[in-house]
Amino acid sequence: MRFEVLGPVRVTRAADVAPVAGTVRVGLLALLLARANTPVPAEALLEELWDTSDPADLQRLQLTVHRLRRALGDPYRLEHDGGGYVLRVGPGELDAQQFDDAVARAEGTDDPDVRVDLLRSALGLWRGSPFQGLDLGPLAAEAGRLTERRDTALEQLYAAELECGRHARVVADLAEAVRRHPLRERLHALLMTALYRSGRQADALAAYRSARRTLVDELGLEPGPELREVERRILEGEDDAPPPRAPTVVGGGEYRPPAQLPHDPCGFVGREDELAVLDGLARATTGGAQVVAVTGTAGVGKTALVTHWAHRARERFPDGQLHLDMHGFSPHDPVDPADALGVLLRSMGERADDVPADLGARAARFRSLTDGRRVLVVLDNAQDADHVRPLLPGSPTCVTVVSSRDALAGLTAGEGAQRLEVGRMTRRDARALLGARLGGDLPARGDAGRRVDDLVERCARLPLALRVAAERLRDAGPDDVAHLVAALGVERDRLDLLDTGDSHTSVRSVLSWSYRQLAPEPALLFRRSGFHCAHARHYLDPFCASALLGTTDLQRTRRLIDDLVRCRLLDEAERGRYEMHDLLRIYAAELAAEHEDPAAGPRRLFDYYVAAAVRAAACLGRPETPLRTDLPPDTLTPPLDDPDAGLRWLDAERSTLVCAAEQALLLGHPAHAVDLSTTLGRYLDAQGHRDEARRLHTVARRAARELGDRAAEAVVTRALGVLELRLGHPAESEALLARARELRGAPGGRGDAPA
Repeated sequence: MRFEVLGPVRVTRAADVAPVAGTVRVGLLALLLARANTPVPAEALLEELWDTSDPADLQRLQLTVHRLRRALGDPYRLEHDGGGYVLRVGPGELDAQQFDDAVARAEGTDDPDVRVDLLRSALGLWRGSPFQGLDLGPLAAEAGRLTERRDTALEQLYAAELECGRHARVVADLAEAVRRHPLRERLHALLMTALYRSGRQADALAAYRSARRTLVDELGLEPGPELREVERRILEGEDDAPPPRAPTVVGGGEYRPPAQLPHDPCGFVGREDELAVLDGLARATTGGAQVVAVTGTAGVGKTALVTHWAHRARERFPDGQLHLDMHGFSPHDPVDPADALGVLLRSMGERADDVPADLGARAARFRSLTDGRRVLVVLDNAQDADHVRPLLPGSPTCVTVVSSRDALAGLTAGEGAQRLEVGRMTRRDARALLGARLGGDLPARGDAGRRVDDLVERCARLPLALRVAAERLRDAGPDDVAHLVAALGVERDRLDLLDTGDSHTSVRSVLSWSYRQLAPEPALLFRRSGFHCAHARHYLDPFCASALLGTTDLQRTRRLIDDLVRCRLLDEAERGRYEMHDLLRIYAAELAAEHEDPAAGPRRLFDYYVAAAVRAAACLGRPETPLRTDLPPDTLTPPLDDPDAGLRWLDAERSTLVCAAEQALLLGHPAHAVDLSTTLGRYLDAQGHRDEARRLHTVARRAARELGDRAAEAVVTRALGVLELRLGHPAESEALLARARELRGAPGGRGDAPA
């Protein structure tokens, strides 16, 4: 998630802009962001938002906090802490912190080129004035601090540009900056210097006279020492430009920088946020060589992103750009680090006969050859941290970008690497990618627009799948989107339709490279995780996973989940709750059908849902009939004995439980559908969840009929009758209640229907 305050306050998630609407809600968000990760007293929030300190108004604040939590999509972001509220913001998530960090790194380096890159990246984060449109007292001081920091950064940027010798190039920008900030003497001095070094001595002196008039007229002050010193140097003709840089040589001869980047991906679109983060992460040059770990699931476009960024940034690395495909996830064997170092050393000008045989010696030699040079090293498709650790330069002038499906936690923990997690594309970028591949804009509205959106989701917003789909449409014509969407809607055919016959671009093949890296136990969990309910918010947690595995060892299950997360075969959607996108899930289900009984995992999962639902709903009373399901006595469930914990669990899992009942009936387990209905009936009625109640009781009624269980059918029919009464449909209600009474009086079934 990304929080932005350097302009209108807003929040962006991985997939889209998060809708935080309403002046009060945005004001609350801004006040909390101004003091991110620090508790803000509730009294202070009340006073600023509603000009009151009356504790009776606390409920108004609590409601606003609740709505903001819902808009953020993560309840753990915004917590109550010791009489106040604190908004948790991680490293790199707040644009103001990114700005401050980049400026601080710029101030800490002696290299003017690096300073220019860092400062331009920092200033590029601004979209207007801080906290734009919000008139709240505590924000004014922070806005003033940020604005002053921005103006100073602008001065530092132009000073660094002049150090790089770009005098003529920045004259126009400096003139505009002086027009917007006429009282900042530093900008006037920089403009005079740029004009003078560009051979425009008369214009430089005219700029001094203009600056003096402005200062005298506006402030009644003469220019300060810096401006007067610049004027003196110009009048006396002193040359203060830095000397040109000496060419780099190696071994007594001129060094030919390697330029090994693959071609820039054709039609690259989107990823503006990721490119900006790469710019920022790759520019710090203090405290050691910069290492950036770009991680993400198979087919998400890591290689394309890194390659495109490397082409954009290549001028920052005049001493060379090195590139190696490490084949960590591919049909080929991974490249041995010693062999990789041999390639890198020869690329840096080392003669083959002089390359050491030992891995450690090769690594040391590579660090020596790159020392003091501005070299970019791209190590694509790494297997893990150990695969690339010997290949890292040691000089702070170098930047290494490593891409991998692995989380590369060893690099972040051991080498201080900065990690960039690449998620699936936003819907907007996915549409743009399809349009770029098909050579035109795609319809955005109406039935045609909805079909394009359906195609994007069928491809899981995965760039690889989108490109394959675009190629199919290129052959069939863009008007055939509806047919392709319909074909992709049949899950058993989807991966076949996204097959190109090439192991490097077929979606099933590319996914398989991740699966093959797994040990037997996480591989088993991956296969069984292919089962899911039909709604979009189906999550896996350690208890669900334990049920799928048939184990009560929760710690072991958590370790297996961590293995899948590290290989990017699961994503943590919320704290402790995980998901996999549709293409991974379909692939996992295919593997389950090949390797084991595909019905075993779902049966254990339905057992878990019934057991957990009974425990969670216990505070509302026992199920209305005895359970029809013979639950294993060791079924593991969360600790749901506290009523609040039980209700929270039911709220979180409500949609999943309804879908589980539907799937249970579909897969031949009707008793589970009945038990979920009779267990959850009071909860759904008391909490007013009418739509879910209708779905659940309707499927349970069919299940009871399939079982020939009149007692159960009576209970769920009566529940449907009560629901119709709640909805204001008395005729329908009376018919259902009458049918329930008939069923209660009829023989047959398991257990007695209550009166």
